[in-house]
Amino acid sequence: MDNPTSRAIARSRIDRTPAWLDLVQGASGLALALFMWGHMLLVSSILLGMDAMYHVARFFEGVYFFGRPYPQLVTAIAAAIFLLMIVHAVAAMRRIPSSYREYRTLFRHTRDLRHADTWLWLIQVATGLVLMFLAGVHLYTMMTHPADIGPYESADRFVSARMWPLYLVLLFAVELHGGIGLYRLVLKWGLLPRSVDPRAQRRGLARLKWAITGFFLVLGLLTFAAYMKIGIEHRDRAGERYVPEALRAAEPQAGAR
Repeated sequence: MDNPTSRAIARSRIDRTPAWLDLVQGASGLALALFMWGHMLLVSSILLGMDAMYHVARFFEGVYFFGRPYPQLVTAIAAAIFLLMIVHAVAAMRRIPSSYREYRTLFRHTRDLRHADTWLWLIQVATGLVLMFLAGVHLYTMMTHPADIGPYESADRFVSARMWPLYLVLLFAVELHGGIGLYRLVLKWGLLPRSVDPRAQRRGLARLKWAITGFFLVLGLLTFAAYMKIGIEHRDRAGERYVPEALRAAEPQAGAR
C-alpha cells in the first residue's frame, strides 16, 4: 500500500553516490580539459620566439606581480592539477574494466556493434590509462624543478634529458582524451540545444570535436618541433639558462656604470 511513510523510506534508500561521482567526474574532466588547452596555447608561445616563451614562464612565477620570481607558484599550480587529476581518475575508475576478460568482452562488443561513440569511449579508456602514468611524471617534474622552465631549460628537457618520447605520447594521449571527454560530456548532460534533426546535430558536434583536436595536435607538433630544434642546437651548452635579448643588452650598460 502506497503511503507517505513508504515513499519516504523508498527515497531514503536511494544511493546518490553514483550521481555525485558522475558530477565530480564531469566537472573535474571539464576543468582539466580547459586547463590543457590553455596550457598548450601558453607552451606554444615558443613559436612566437624565445623571448615570448621566457616572459610567459616568468609571468607564472609572479615576476610581473612581485618584482621577483617565485617558482613555488609553479609548484602549487602543478600540485593542484595533480590532485585534480587524481580526483578525476578515482571518479572514472569505477567505469573502467578491471580484468582481461572484461576488456576482451568490451572489445568484442565494440567491434560487433560498430558504433562510433563506443569506439571513442574505448579510446578514452586507453588514453586515460596512459595519462595516469605519463601526466604524473610530467607534473612531478614540474613540481620538483619549477624554476627550470624557459626556452633553453624546456628544450634541454626534450633533448638532453631525453624526455621527448614521453612528451610526444603525452601530446596525443591528452588531446584525444580531452576532446573525446568534452564531446561525451556535452551529449551526456544534454547541453546541445533542441534540434529538429538530432542525428545531424550530433554529427556536427563530432566534426567540431575532431576539428578542435586536429588543431591542437597540429599546434602541439609544431611546438614539439620548435623545442626539439632549440634543444639540438643547445645540446653542447645544456644547463645554460636563457637570458632574453633586452636583459643581455642591459648587462653591459649596468657593468659600465
